[in-house]
Amino acid sequence: MQTLLWSQLNETERRAALSRPTALANIDVGDILDEVRKDGDAALFALTKKYDGVDLNELRVPQTAFKKAWDTLLAADKFALKTAKANIEKFHKAQMPKSIHVDIMEGLVCSRIARALESVGLYVPGGSAPLVSTLMMLAIPAKIAGVGKIIITTPPQKGGEISDALLACAYLCGVTEVYKIGGAQAIAALAYGTQSIEKVVKIFGPGNAYVSAAKAQVASEIGGPAIDLPAGPSEVMVLADDQANPVFVAADMLAQAEHDPLAQVICVCRSEAFSNRVEMEISNQLIALPRKDIASKALAHSKTIIVDDSKTMLEIVNTYAPEHLIVQVKNPDTLLPDIRNAGSVFLGQWTPESVGDYASGTNHTLPTFGAAKAYSGLVLESFMKFISVQSLTKEGLKSLGPVVERLADMEGLDAHANSVSVRLETLS
Repeated sequence: MQTLLWSQLNETERRAALSRPTALANIDVGDILDEVRKDGDAALFALTKKYDGVDLNELRVPQTAFKKAWDTLLAADKFALKTAKANIEKFHKAQMPKSIHVDIMEGLVCSRIARALESVGLYVPGGSAPLVSTLMMLAIPAKIAGVGKIIITTPPQKGGEISDALLACAYLCGVTEVYKIGGAQAIAALAYGTQSIEKVVKIFGPGNAYVSAAKAQVASEIGGPAIDLPAGPSEVMVLADDQANPVFVAADMLAQAEHDPLAQVICVCRSEAFSNRVEMEISNQLIALPRKDIASKALAHSKTIIVDDSKTMLEIVNTYAPEHLIVQVKNPDTLLPDIRNAGSVFLGQWTPESVGDYASGTNHTLPTFGAAKAYSGLVLESFMKFISVQSLTKEGLKSLGPVVERLADMEGLDAHANSVSVRLETLS
């Protein structure tokens, strides 16, 4: 890891220190999208063989597989899934929006009403690590929101099957439509529809660079689906003073680094001595990790930044806008009011980022690559939309109509004015 003294960097060097990996640039998935749009299921079979090395006989997981997977799960695993599900449900049910009805003026009422999305596609990574946590984070709020149709796509394993853990989790969450398809081709299937997979109105879920590029492209097409967030590789920023536990800090950094070679890990601390202790702990803990090769590649472009005070820490946080922000300083609550840009915050030494990934109840689908400056992580409302309603009585139109006529005249839109005028004439 690179160690930087913030006070000794100029503005250009500071921008470079907070830059993201550039490997996402110039990824072209256009040919894959076009192939699926043109050939449907046939393209999905061919692309799965080409990119995953799997010859599929069918795309959809049979109904009988879900209950079977749940029944064969260890009791301890069932308990863990049920506990996580209960916490996620509790936090997301509390987010249920209320309808708004406002008496604007005499004879005029305006309302906002919520409606669940008709259909969603949930992309669940399942290659090197079948992410049951992602399935829960997407399927549970979709169910609570009342989404009519929920489709899951996830890459097949080498034998053409889907992880029993994923299928058991889908069973627990009440989702039965799961397809063995991954990569950009899965996003294309959800965006355009095929003979087997129905087109959806919004696509959710993290993925590799090709999945992210595909999501961005289909969302930019006229008539294309919405997507949850602009996404890049996972990232964490840890704020630590000299009283922080370097063992904890190192463990948190490695937890993020093992995700992906492009994952970014940054520690912002107060002294070179603490930085050295963290670096030593990372080396010690890395040795025992099965995914140490992936973590090592991520650490190669990660950084430790040494600053003089908490104010500078906060400036770096709000400039970088991390997906995950871990605050391991004395009295961490005092920094929270000044944190403006972060996907999810983990306060205090007893709050590892992993609890948010799995079971605290908050959603782990979060904005990356600096998108936390403008985007929130997934919430219940991500699976809903809102319709505005207005209702006028005769008296209301008498009061408001002349205002609308005047404004329409100012814009030169005579038909707009006339739609009010013809009504007012019948009331005179």
